[in-house]
Amino acid sequence: MPIISVSNLTKVYASGFTALKNINLDIERGEIFALLGPNGAGKTTLIGAICGLVMPSSGTVTVGGYDNIENYREARSLIGLVPQELHTDAWESPFATASFSRGLFGKPKNSALIEKILKDLSLWDKRKSQIITLSGGMKRRVMIAKALAHEPQILFLDEPTAGVDVELRKAMWDVVRELRDAGVTIILTTHYIEEAEEMADRVGVINKGEIVLIEDKKKLMQKLGKKQLSLHLQQKLAAVPSSLATYGLELSQDGHELVYTYDTKGERTGITTLMNDLRQAGIAFNDLNTKQSSLEEIFVSLVHA
Repeated sequence: MPIISVSNLTKVYASGFTALKNINLDIERGEIFALLGPNGAGKTTLIGAICGLVMPSSGTVTVGGYDNIENYREARSLIGLVPQELHTDAWESPFATASFSRGLFGKPKNSALIEKILKDLSLWDKRKSQIITLSGGMKRRVMIAKALAHEPQILFLDEPTAGVDVELRKAMWDVVRELRDAGVTIILTTHYIEEAEEMADRVGVINKGEIVLIEDKKKLMQKLGKKQLSLHLQQKLAAVPSSLATYGLELSQDGHELVYTYDTKGERTGITTLMNDLRQAGIAFNDLNTKQSSLEEIFVSLVHA
């Protein structure tokens, strides 16, 4: 049974703007699910609706088997939410903030757990500092500590590494992996698509309030990923000969490189016949290399399709 199940979810605001259109989405227990989409696509609204912070116009959401409206407290207690905006008491300390958040969910005091969370997030040295004195990256990590304090089964990370430097970002992802290994389900939205490519088990793409695609990340890369063969020519070429027109070759502006794009899932790549035809056309090359489409390129092609 999925830990989160979204069924026919629609959100229309009073202004008439439709933020979400008939969303259907199941998230499996213990997976890392990356939700990708351009600004204004509906990512934050969808997270808000699942967490019970946004009232849907129609449709249902269950979290751990609980309806998130009828059984709001039970559903919400399973969720840790790290929003995009930094909401913390500027004058409190990280330790006090995390401890208070744990208490809000009715959990008994557990200083050892708060200590572990702060250490994992490299915040222990700053445990007594006022949050207002911390850097943006540290404030972001305080938000994560706050979300983890009540030991949720599900963690939502809405643009978690925005404003965080590369080193801290890597440390943060180590924590995310540890949480996943401990059985926590992670849902993240990110603009850093390379993070989704590295971290996610499955990827969902949302655009204009609609789910465009949900796919296992590896299958997505195989299904939509195209490979490009780049040939570095020995001599400059003014134009692609008409005898090679069927290959759809692209010639670089300087005339020294030919690029052939082919489908990785096709029975035949066409490379062998291309090589023969290049030889017959008298085109020689010094070097060649191949490149697989990145998840970012796939994402852009989906959104602009």
